[in-house]
Amino acid sequence: MTDRICAIEIDDTGLAPPTPEIEQERRVAVFDLLEENSFALPPRDGQPAPPGPYRLNLAIRDGRLVVDIASETGEPLRAFHLSLGPFRQVVKDYFQICESYFEAVKRLPPSQIEAIDMARRGIHDEGARVLIERLEDKAVVDRATARRLFTLICVLHWG
Repeated sequence: MTDRICAIEIDDTGLAPPTPEIEQERRVAVFDLLEENSFALPPRDGQPAPPGPYRLNLAIRDGRLVVDIASETGEPLRAFHLSLGPFRQVVKDYFQICESYFEAVKRLPPSQIEAIDMARRGIHDEGARVLIERLEDKAVVDRATARRLFTLICVLHWG
């Protein structure tokens, strides 16, 4: 399948070092994303979409999410910049619920952990929905891919 991400890099230059929990979230999201994803570029300016698979580089520059997309061989294909404004509240909510979850795992019974995890998944779904909206006309992703990319956006917000 060519409509997929085959490699992903996160440019965290200048960002605070992640906590072990945040680093684990990042590793899991990248692993899951590379295992299974759906990512396609739409046609643009009357030109057909460049075929995948794609290499993504994610960074935050000048307060914007920068997504550089290259071919599997590294040839630059497209880049786009997304305002982080629409993500701010959901990222803040996500970090708060993750903090509660990480604490709960250490000291609460499974039933309470499950309730916090359900809330975490709900916020994660909201972040994926926002990302899908923001990617309109730029890239086509399925919900599972958007969820994993949202996790990586959160990692870039860390600190």
